[in-house]
Amino acid sequence: MIEFIWDSQFKRNYKKKIASNPKLNAKFQENTQLFSANPFDPKLKTHKLSGILKDCWAFSLTQDYRVIFKFLENNRVLLIDIGSHEEVY
Repeated sequence: MIEFIWDSQFKRNYKKKIASNPKLNAKFQENTQLFSANPFDPKLKTHKLSGILKDCWAFSLTQDYRVIFKFLENNRVLLIDIGSHEEVY
């Protein structure tokens, strides 16, 4: 089981963009459970990033929304940012 650690920026963006939208919030809950079971499930489209985000990874919530994260030690993941493709990249 993966433990999620929420960065302060992630918390702000989650409250602002996801928590108030029932459909996005449900999709976030569904995809984090899926990620916890298998971070590379094909439904998540998990991929390594490049450029200034080269140490980060991303997985999809919807066609446009992404979660940016880093793998840490001991089955922990740092959630860094969440938002539309345009906002997080």
